[in-house]
Amino acid sequence: MVKFPIDRSDRKEIGKTGEFVSAIGLGTWAIRDYSRALETFVYAIEHGIDNIDTAEMYDNGKAEEMVGEVIRRVGRDKVFVTTKLLPEHVVSKDAVIKATKACLGRLDVSEVDLLLIHWPNPSLTISEQVRNLEEAFNRGLTRYIGVSNFEISELKEAISSTRKAEIVVDQVRYSIVHRDIEDHLLPFAIEEKITIQAYSPLERGRVFRHRKLSKIAGKVGKTVVQVALNYIISKPRTIALVKTENIEHLKEIIGALGWRLPPKVLEELENS
Repeated sequence: MVKFPIDRSDRKEIGKTGEFVSAIGLGTWAIRDYSRALETFVYAIEHGIDNIDTAEMYDNGKAEEMVGEVIRRVGRDKVFVTTKLLPEHVVSKDAVIKATKACLGRLDVSEVDLLLIHWPNPSLTISEQVRNLEEAFNRGLTRYIGVSNFEISELKEAISSTRKAEIVVDQVRYSIVHRDIEDHLLPFAIEEKITIQAYSPLERGRVFRHRKLSKIAGKVGKTVVQVALNYIISKPRTIALVKTENIEHLKEIIGALGWRLPPKVLEELENS
């Protein structure tokens, strides 16, 4: 029996907001060729991927600038934009506002859809960081707030720290070869209706060395990439964030949508 109920929807709710985005989103870390990436991202939006993740630290803001160009090309209403603030920018409300406004300037938008703390700042309590982040929500600079790289205890404290906003997302590393969150964090997120955004779902190619994926891919008539991504999005409340600058690779990624691995295969992978 599979450990988690199978989510067959290719649209995932953001927290308890009633707003849904594509189960696969595009990441912007370590882009090499921005003009090629731009064309790939525009193609993605035109073919059903409406979810882009970036951060102020990615290439010192250049990734945000590219996302801004994508938005200008396709229209603001076509893209759900997430960006992330560095831990040193959540030390005060003023620092949050200053950093967020800089992000908005690079993205060329009046607000982001989702603003995250990139990882916890050990010099402040989680409560202080979250309340500082919440000021961006209070000022209308972001529609939703969340966290990234928060463990379950940190996520629990973050959830209990907000006053007007809610924590809707925890963005964490999760893949078929890095499944630690399945023990505690993912079940908690599902129960609390917190969306998990899984970064590095292909582990920079490490999924190709997984001992079972090639065989399973052959059995189900899909590629290793598609099976690895489908495993992630089959979980409730879970979105896979993938980086690609190649339209052909993007087409393969999109091919992870529209179907689900059989329960027996999911069970086999969960037990691998």
